[in-house]
Amino acid sequence: MYKRFYRFDAKPFSKTPDPRFLYMSRTHEEALARLQYAVEEREIAVLTGEIGCGKTTLTRALMDSFDETYRAIVVLNPRLTSMDFVRTIGERLQCGSASDRKSDLLNVIYAKLYEDYKAGITPVLIIDEAHLIPYRETFEEIRLLTNFQMDDDNLLALVLVGQPDLMKKLQLPSLAALRQRVGLFCRLETLGEDEIKAYVEHRVAVGGRSEPVFTDAAIRALYKYSEGIPRVINSLAGMSLLEGFARDAALIDESVVRSAAKEIGLNGYRKDKEEV
Repeated sequence: MYKRFYRFDAKPFSKTPDPRFLYMSRTHEEALARLQYAVEEREIAVLTGEIGCGKTTLTRALMDSFDETYRAIVVLNPRLTSMDFVRTIGERLQCGSASDRKSDLLNVIYAKLYEDYKAGITPVLIIDEAHLIPYRETFEEIRLLTNFQMDDDNLLALVLVGQPDLMKKLQLPSLAALRQRVGLFCRLETLGEDEIKAYVEHRVAVGGRSEPVFTDAAIRALYKYSEGIPRVINSLAGMSLLEGFARDAALIDESVVRSAAKEIGLNGYRKDKEEV
């Protein structure tokens, strides 16, 4: 509704993890560089961050940076038993084994990884929401995948992505063998107050609008209510544009953001109450 009114080609604050809209904050830029290095070296990398900090979007940007010598294998729902995990990896690699025996599946997975290695292809296994992995045995299967090696080269790169609870799990004594193999740890932080204006302007520009649509006071309010969490910024900015459209407002000012924050219950607001 507001897209035409504010002259956008695309919604600038969509909740989908579109890499086009990724704003490279200080921590995002560093994390992406570290992940790219880990992939090049076929290392294990762990990426953590609070909910809404842009972890999934960053992994999409990582995959977009791959050329034909990389093959992405993505697991979005890791709530799997060890057998289900091995079967899922086999399916993602298109190994074509119908066996129900784990040893058979591991053999065909190894054969596929070796085939890729000989062809100069680096498989990159990305496990999103890795903090949700429920079983120690599943973590053990992940570790065993890193045993697939040729001389000094691993046959695949591995990226574990999750909330801070993932780090707590990796500190368990039972997962020490996996933790010791991790080559890089990356943590995404929320945006700083000095970064949010550039973040908003970046997304507005990618959305197709050349002029500012949020006043400086509105941007300060976005930071106040979102606490610098990108997903919350997007939700609040999108609601602010909708509220501004309803008011026929040419620019989004602080009062519009305040009303939008009240609408979606940020900073103590509820729809049926004043700010508490």
